[in-house]
Amino acid sequence: MATVVVLQQQPHPSFSILTSSLSDFNGARLHNHIPWHHSPLPKAALQVTASRILVKDGHQTKAFAVPRRNAMALILSSYIFSEFAYRNVAFAQSSIGFREYIDTFDGYTFRYPQNWIQVRGAGADIFFRDPYVLDENVSVEMSSPSSSRYKTVEDLGPPEEAGKKVLKQYLTEFMSTRLGVRRESSILSTTSRVADDGKLYYEVEVNIKSYANNNELAVMPQDRPISLEWNRRYLSVLGVENNRLYELRLQTPENVFVEEESDLRQVIDSFRVNKVSA
Repeated sequence: MATVVVLQQQPHPSFSILTSSLSDFNGARLHNHIPWHHSPLPKAALQVTASRILVKDGHQTKAFAVPRRNAMALILSSYIFSEFAYRNVAFAQSSIGFREYIDTFDGYTFRYPQNWIQVRGAGADIFFRDPYVLDENVSVEMSSPSSSRYKTVEDLGPPEEAGKKVLKQYLTEFMSTRLGVRRESSILSTTSRVADDGKLYYEVEVNIKSYANNNELAVMPQDRPISLEWNRRYLSVLGVENNRLYELRLQTPENVFVEEESDLRQVIDSFRVNKVSA
């Protein structure tokens, strides 16, 4: 049984050793297309009285004086800004808190941004993604309890060897039959740490870039220009418990990682594997 616990926070300015089938969410077939729906007003609801505007935001209501002749101009400018922002910008939302996912049946817990949504049927044991940046997600996979006999994460070798296996699995999953597709990859870091539960975990960070041309059938090389399709950071945490290998995977575009690194590392640091009662 899995439960979700909400953790409030103040706002701030397969593996593969494991079999995975997340290509639809991790690979080139996933596109960042955000449908836009007309919104009649900006997020903050504005109420105009004789010479005062009430701005309702969350649970607080603040009143401030506004000259009557400027009231309509303020509303109109706010509306135009909101229209522009929602129509032209699709970006990850700054999280104001985390939820804790607790799986007592399989034996693991982690935290994820509370505005992320669960996606079922993604091939992983659990899968959450950002609703705005569709190729930013986190998932957990584990080895089969009947076919694995892991005692410690060190069974994978040192962190550097584990990192090579993780990268190899990513590249295997992202193999493409399209003409002109090229992938560049590098291991950014491999580390080990003992968490507050006393268990040893490996952490692996890799970068993968995908290049392709949009004129695959052209005869002349100059008619097949290569361009960058996507540039992503992949972070994996590996742990062992219950004779099983567990992996938490976090995927994010590199430009989003730069903006959200603090939050995303909290997700990585929160992963724990737990003993399951027989």
